[in-house]
Amino acid sequence: MHPLEYRDIPDPVPAEGHALVSLRAAALNHRDVFITKGLYAKIKFPAILGSDGAGEWRGQPVVIYPAYDWGDDPGFQGKNFRVLGMPDDGTFAEQISVPAAYIFPKPQHLNWEQAAALPMAGLTAWRAVFTRCQLKKGEKVLVSGVGGGVALMAMQFALAAGAEVYVSSGSPEKIQKALDMGATAGANYREADWDKRLKQAAGGFDVIIDSAAGDGFALFPAMCNPGARIGVYGGSLGKVNGLSMQPVFWKQISILGSTVGSPAEFAEMLYFVEKQGIVPTVDSVFELSQGNAAFEKMDRGEQFGKIVLRVI
Repeated sequence: MHPLEYRDIPDPVPAEGHALVSLRAAALNHRDVFITKGLYAKIKFPAILGSDGAGEWRGQPVVIYPAYDWGDDPGFQGKNFRVLGMPDDGTFAEQISVPAAYIFPKPQHLNWEQAAALPMAGLTAWRAVFTRCQLKKGEKVLVSGVGGGVALMAMQFALAAGAEVYVSSGSPEKIQKALDMGATAGANYREADWDKRLKQAAGGFDVIIDSAAGDGFALFPAMCNPGARIGVYGGSLGKVNGLSMQPVFWKQISILGSTVGSPAEFAEMLYFVEKQGIVPTVDSVFELSQGNAAFEKMDRGEQFGKIVLRVI
């Protein structure tokens, strides 16, 4: 992992139509760590990383839409779409210049660290759960890999929408924490037949939200109810081997790819968070100058929730 540098640079000068935000907190995403390892497309150095940020603009508390140029089609991002924090300067700084259309009022019930934890995880979860999978009240949902920021937001959104939520993780401690937050049951995917036991407990799933793919993904169709939707917002474990298509077509299962989301979805997500009083889970807070320690913690995968940098 390439070490980060903490140093002074000139203050950003806002272009026409941009707003200069004084950041109060920023949050890490796995994308940031992948960039320091060279595991991301079109890496460009030097770069100020960071996609998640909350701060002040003209004395008002705001959160920042974590991307650029979604495009005109709500169904998918355009060719110029990119996530904030390389090549465009990101939120691991005291100030950032972003298009004024990309700043939104901070949910009033959140502190700075909680607000900074929301944008990327909240938007990604929102699109996967509601836009793509069209979750309905009373449905049974499986969120895999609970403990990550997006997975936790997906769980919280589904619970707030009146769904019955189940989780999987390789950590018994993370499963227990999810149960404490309202999940009905969980299973350790490192144990044999975890999928069968969880399906029996739930009676089958209407929605599955996954970020990992890999061979474990092949278990999902058998766990689904007829008409189920599987939302996929990542592929950290690579290709799926052993996936049988018979249950996919016979049960009329939809496999739906999803990534980040549009500014309109960001506004919808923020409204829902404020209306429901949802609070993102913050695992730990580091000072901005402690960025390398924060990255090392994320790389170890020990966190439950978001790792946040306090800027001011």
